[in-house]
Amino acid sequence: MKIVLALVGLTMVLFVFQRVRADLVALVVLVMLGLTGLVAPEDVFNGFSSNATISVIATMILGMGLDRTGALNRLAGWLLRRAKGREDRLLMLTAGIAGLNSSVMQNPSVMALYMPVAARLASRSGLRLAQMLLPICVAVIMGGTLTMVGSSPLILLNDLLTAANANLPSGAATLESLNMFAPLPIGLALLAAGLAYFHFRGNRELRALEDGSEGNVTPARTQSYFASAYGIDGDIYELIVTAESPLVGMTFGEAESIHDAPVLLALKSENESRLAPPADARIWVGSVIGAMGQRQQVADFAQNQFLRLSTRLRNFGDLFNPSRAGIAEAVVPPTSKFIGKSASELSLRKKYGVRLLAINRDKQVIREDVRSMTLRAGDMLVLHSIWQDLAKTAKSLDFIIVTDYPKGEQRPHKFKIAMAIFAVTMLIALSSRVPTSVALMAGVAGMLVFGVLKMDEAYSAINWKTVFLMACLIPLGWAMDSSGAAAWVAGHTIERLPSGLPIWVLEIAVALLTAAFSLVISHVGATIVVVPLAINLALAVGGNPTAFALIVALSASNNFMTQSNPVMSMIIGPAGYKARELWRIGLPISLLYTAIIVLMVNLLF
Repeated sequence: MKIVLALVGLTMVLFVFQRVRADLVALVVLVMLGLTGLVAPEDVFNGFSSNATISVIATMILGMGLDRTGALNRLAGWLLRRAKGREDRLLMLTAGIAGLNSSVMQNPSVMALYMPVAARLASRSGLRLAQMLLPICVAVIMGGTLTMVGSSPLILLNDLLTAANANLPSGAATLESLNMFAPLPIGLALLAAGLAYFHFRGNRELRALEDGSEGNVTPARTQSYFASAYGIDGDIYELIVTAESPLVGMTFGEAESIHDAPVLLALKSENESRLAPPADARIWVGSVIGAMGQRQQVADFAQNQFLRLSTRLRNFGDLFNPSRAGIAEAVVPPTSKFIGKSASELSLRKKYGVRLLAINRDKQVIREDVRSMTLRAGDMLVLHSIWQDLAKTAKSLDFIIVTDYPKGEQRPHKFKIAMAIFAVTMLIALSSRVPTSVALMAGVAGMLVFGVLKMDEAYSAINWKTVFLMACLIPLGWAMDSSGAAAWVAGHTIERLPSGLPIWVLEIAVALLTAAFSLVISHVGATIVVVPLAINLALAVGGNPTAFALIVALSASNNFMTQSNPVMSMIIGPAGYKARELWRIGLPISLLYTAIIVLMVNLLF
């Protein structure tokens, strides 16, 4: 017991001072457990093959699969339409949907997907990024409590409950694993409370914050940047060419040169859809043109040229998916072979699939007749292209991309397949006929077999630091239980408490203790250390061990104030939050979180 408690103390000290990486600390603890014989040699590395570790790996890969299909970009467009220009509605919708997403994906993965969505929504709605990121972050953390795979502590819980059965006192009932949606009512209550908090109070406090976000957002990623810098703005529309249209028989280049024409970006002719079509491509009856501009401008052009306007992208939905194509800035370096040549001479569209929209030269923006402009060193080019085509062209170093854009191959055409695989995966997990880890890995296999992801992409989706930290610390929880350290600490705690304390008071104490531990040794470490302690405490006072353990797993994510929560650490820099501001807003949420989980657990158990 002394050795185990000493290892726990050492782990906490090293985590607090952060002189040694957390995953290295976990490895040292694992090795010490093996060398001291506290964990049997054949069991030392079982954490790497535990259901919890495999489930975490699977959820990371599944999240990457959904990201590759542009599911979140579709969601951003849907949110904007549903919000109907109301900022409060946009914020609540975005946070609510993010919370639901986090029920089946790892919280950091969901936050990583929603950060560019939040930046895009902020640029188009007038909201500051600081007003959006914290509510979304809180919703993601609370939404992670909807299922047993939504957060790492809940994924760990069933393994810890199963391990605890080996050390229960005689006569104690066996602890059963919780099913996939066991915490659903608790998660719904938390998510609703979080949204209500920001609706009635939190939003006012966020509006009062000093704006520290503007300088931390990549401006070239936002539509508003191109609107203000280059006058390139508007939505995408489809224009169907009728038999009466004067465009019939024209080349695409001739159509572009028509006075007051919007920006023409795509052409579908003879069942072939092309982004940045060559200037000599012909337009025929039934051809579809993809145009970008203000609605009135596009509508006037359609009326004058006898074109049918459609606001719904039936032909170019995949081509114009922001995860697959978009606008970028590039600088022409002095070594470029493009210098002294025009876009027309270079055949940028035909050879490279890149459309030149504007040139910024000596702080002067040129948009008229840019195809015939001779390029110079230092010119800033505004380009529209499929990201993959842009990446291939950029490899030649004839221009240097300065805009952040998706580097990986995007597959929006696999969206329906990915969603079908994901739905089947969740149904299998819900059936409880197979372990959750097997069900999730079945979904991973499906995405790989059907081409939603490639094998190398699946490897890159895994955050090995998180996996290593969890796998190495799991045996520490086993040692806490098997050595009797957890029972000893629980017994001595009970002796020092006033007699006759209600069970719910002890549950609140356990919840607050876990939250405090999570500030120091991470949410995974807090779960592994405190769950055995909470189970033994419940047995000593006649409480429900499963209820106490669930409170611990839920409370391990109860940190809305510091960077020790991985999700919070992702937003503090981009949004420019200060520590004082986070404590002022986050502490009330933390206390509300504790009160709700204790109340809901007692109602359920």
